[in-house]
Amino acid sequence: MTKVAVILSGCGVYDGAEIYESVLTLLALEQEGCEYQAFAPDIPQAHVINHLTGEVMDESRQVLVEAARIVRGNIQDLATANPDDFDALILPGGYGAAKNLCDFAFKGADCTIQPEVLRFCKAMAAQGKPLGFICIAPAMIPQIFGEGTKATIGTDAETAALIEQMGGTHVSCPVDEFVIDEERKVVSTPAYMLAGKISEAATGINKLVKTVVRLSK
Repeated sequence: MTKVAVILSGCGVYDGAEIYESVLTLLALEQEGCEYQAFAPDIPQAHVINHLTGEVMDESRQVLVEAARIVRGNIQDLATANPDDFDALILPGGYGAAKNLCDFAFKGADCTIQPEVLRFCKAMAAQGKPLGFICIAPAMIPQIFGEGTKATIGTDAETAALIEQMGGTHVSCPVDEFVIDEERKVVSTPAYMLAGKISEAATGINKLVKTVVRLSK
């Protein structure tokens, strides 16, 4: 049975993992007959956003603790993840991917990736295993895979330009499709970078999951 690692970045679109994207990913994996294990880095969130008002709140939360909400507590510290145990890796989006898994939201093309995230992603890539990136998470692709790697965040020109600046090759993509770099086994889809409703995000995510699973065989 294909076993897939999923890295979450908290809980909630504005400061953590996008909940719809995360759940759709897990559902699609289950429907493909895969086993999955969720991980998150055990670090403080960049900040906490009130999802009712959009304002920054005067409190701190841990990425791992918050991400545990999405998976009913079935999550592990990313520092303990062993790439030998998995056939593939998927990273859902949400601002947490660009604030907690890396600092792209704050530093753009000068961003760095959180060390445990970078370690695990690079280790999986080095073993020739497929990786899937959803929504804004593909912003990390150039730093993980190097220059010329194909990626998409949809059609946002400003974000696409930053990915190109980091050495990636951005490919415009509609919400219900995905982009694949066959050589490096990297798959990306826009999801809520473009989606207006959950069903639109689901179409692209389902295709991404199917493709990642196919590449893992």
